[in-house]
Amino acid sequence: MNNPTPTPNQNAQQTEMIQTLQSPLRCLSGALISGGFAIALYFLTSSISHTFAGKPLASTNPTAINIAIAVRTLVVGLSTLATTIFSFVAVGLVALAIQLSLQQLKNRTTPPSDTQ
Repeated sequence: MNNPTPTPNQNAQQTEMIQTLQSPLRCLSGALISGGFAIALYFLTSSISHTFAGKPLASTNPTAINIAIAVRTLVVGLSTLATTIFSFVAVGLVALAIQLSLQQLKNRTTPPSDTQ
């Protein structure tokens, strides 16, 4: 069974593990991946919208035209939503990497306090 009261050594290990997981390099690699997806989705969204704009609806039935317009709007809207989400994630991860870098620099430059 696990020890319910953690020792100081366990707390130090957990803190070190959390700092390792939150490295700026990991944030930047995640931002690069997310940015790549965002760029790919942007080109996909652009291609979809140009394809829909270039092909007129081949029906005279008002109900069919309304359904087709709704489906086209839904497809372009979902593609745009995915592009926006991946873009925001990429920007947020870059901002997090900057914040973590500044915190690490701040912790390194702080001299240890002598309490005697």
